[in-house]
Amino acid sequence: MLEVTALDKRKKYGKEPGSAGFSLIELLVVLAIIGLIVGLVGPKVLNYMSSSRTKTAGLQLQGFRQALDLYYLDVGRYPTSSESLAALTTQPAAVDQWKGPYLKTAVPADPWGQPYRYRSPGEHGDFDIYSLGSDGREGGSGDAADVTSW
Repeated sequence: MLEVTALDKRKKYGKEPGSAGFSLIELLVVLAIIGLIVGLVGPKVLNYMSSSRTKTAGLQLQGFRQALDLYYLDVGRYPTSSESLAALTTQPAAVDQWKGPYLKTAVPADPWGQPYRYRSPGEHGDFDIYSLGSDGREGGSGDAADVTSW
């Protein structure tokens, strides 16, 4: 039988027998590599997140437009500004021809947590639906730009 000596173990593992774990240098190198990866990839991920919120708002506005068109076919008019988008899920008191709900769930907030704005009659058509974007103020540019239905 062959016996494994302490010298053989050192040759095989490169460390003293009984020493376990990583050296400080090894840990610093790994942390530096992780830092570089996060530094390079992090901004790209954040950019995709902000653009996906804008795309989500646009898709939600498109769904509202379709629901409003169905409402118009049934009722003969779009909900007034005071009835708001809530008329798509809850029958307004003065509307007898309502055959909704026209949305499966309650009207969601925009991707930034603010309510969508609805105006009827609109300045740009029969109705205007819009989100104020990430800054919560009218106007803006880039990621802070308003998302509109027109």
